[in-house]
Amino acid sequence: MIDLSKIPTAEPILETISKVEEFEQTPLLEQFPFTDSYNLLMHAAKNFGDATALEFLLQGLPDEPSTSISFTELGTQITRTANLLNKLGIKENDAVSIILPILPQTHFAIWGAQAAGISNPINPMLEAEHMGEIIAAANAKVVICLGHSAHSDIREKVLEAVSGSTTVTTILEVNIPGLCDPQAAKSSNSAIDIMDYDSSILTMNGDKLDSDREFNADQIAAFFHTGGTTGRPKLAQLTHGNMAFLGQLMQIYTAHMEHHTVLCGLPLFHIYGCIIQGVAAFAVGYRIVLMTPSGFRSPVAMKNFWHHIARFQVKQFSAVPTVLMALADLPVADADISCLTNINSGAAPLSLPFKLSFEKEHNVEVGNGYGMTETTALISRAPMNQAPGSVGMRIPYSQIRIAQMDGTTVTKDCPLGESGAILVKGPQVFKGYKSETDNASAWVEDGWFNTGDLGYMDDEGFLFLSGRAKDLIIRSGHNIDPDLIEEPLNAHSDVVVSIAIGLPDPYAGELPMAYVVKTPGSNITEEELIEHCRKEMSERALFLNGLNSSIQCH
Repeated sequence: MIDLSKIPTAEPILETISKVEEFEQTPLLEQFPFTDSYNLLMHAAKNFGDATALEFLLQGLPDEPSTSISFTELGTQITRTANLLNKLGIKENDAVSIILPILPQTHFAIWGAQAAGISNPINPMLEAEHMGEIIAAANAKVVICLGHSAHSDIREKVLEAVSGSTTVTTILEVNIPGLCDPQAAKSSNSAIDIMDYDSSILTMNGDKLDSDREFNADQIAAFFHTGGTTGRPKLAQLTHGNMAFLGQLMQIYTAHMEHHTVLCGLPLFHIYGCIIQGVAAFAVGYRIVLMTPSGFRSPVAMKNFWHHIARFQVKQFSAVPTVLMALADLPVADADISCLTNINSGAAPLSLPFKLSFEKEHNVEVGNGYGMTETTALISRAPMNQAPGSVGMRIPYSQIRIAQMDGTTVTKDCPLGESGAILVKGPQVFKGYKSETDNASAWVEDGWFNTGDLGYMDDEGFLFLSGRAKDLIIRSGHNIDPDLIEEPLNAHSDVVVSIAIGLPDPYAGELPMAYVVKTPGSNITEEELIEHCRKEMSERALFLNGLNSSIQCH
């Protein structure tokens, strides 16, 4: 068992597969005693006290004042949120949908909802209809969203999304000074109670859970939306054990580092932003700079990105390849970024030549790992000496299996170097999808989860990706279900059938491309179909600025 009192260690702990195997000789619960996110976070709040947990920039301007949240305050606000939700009727099996940009309150809401019931983070860029479907699939009783803002339509979409809900009883609105104007909000005719989030939690006890809830590792902590067809969203069920395992594992991976600052520009509804730059970073005691509500999408913040790295002495950040490509074109100028030592890239393949060029130009190491929502963000992790082109080694207490498949049956286990389906097991693997229909093809014999990806292993334990068996299109790290494009196209009266695929792109990784067969005699154009999709697609933010369509007449 690793003695955490002796951190930082002289060198990294888990850099080879033999070291991982040696680490696993200690039983999991002896190595990692926490089995839920709440108690792990409260332990961090007690341990790190007045140290800064969160630093928030509203606009991303070079020298704007930041809002600081200590670990003590973080723990207090999470507990207050949980107690408010409990007062509103949320029990351990009840869901709370959270539709917020990148804010300190987003963390309070996510972890407070897990302490009271089940958190359900939702992409605020989705359209109202899609939001409503996810809220309904989660059977959410409470929704926490952004208040009225001239800069966002989140509140308006949420009101529309819950207008026909049979489960939602309360909306809690987060009103950020300088971003929101609750006085300008139009009144709602909804029978749902609308309350101000910040003022409501202020009246709650912040010292302990009023519910006296007892947690266990198998309890569901979160529903994460991972796609699915219109009318039937796919929700992945992550447990408290999943969350606590990743949080404690990060303490081991970073044991050789002093406490430092990381920058977060990833959305908190995304598994990596929520877990690795959320509960895991808090468990380690990092200071997290939240780079505006829009994160990497903020033009102002990105313009000043290298300045923020120097100003806050950021040592690490995580991004998708498209962000790194944008940063490669952004001059460092006179910013001293010598503090920056590590960048984690994920969610999409990273070109090896680009990685090497970026590392040389910025004197920083770029690691490329692999994971997904269903594995609480991690399957493999990049050690300091990563095999070129690989996505790292498996994490402790987990297994990776490469196999040839016939449906859900393994027909052959692949030898080293041979490509096959990537199957995983371990304490980071989720409990399954909320709908049993979605579970039918997800699991293989004896509890192995089929990632839908293809890859191979080498003799040093490194995993290499070689393709994707499932149909997801991955654009800039966002998973796009082809059905989201095909359904509105196929519903058009001039379309017989359509198929959406991923078009390789050097910047975005893949771009959605649709092939469309028109009805006989139709004169509809690509431009008209593109405009139809803009109006009908539920996930417009992931739609191309120009959808490539090949139209064949019959």
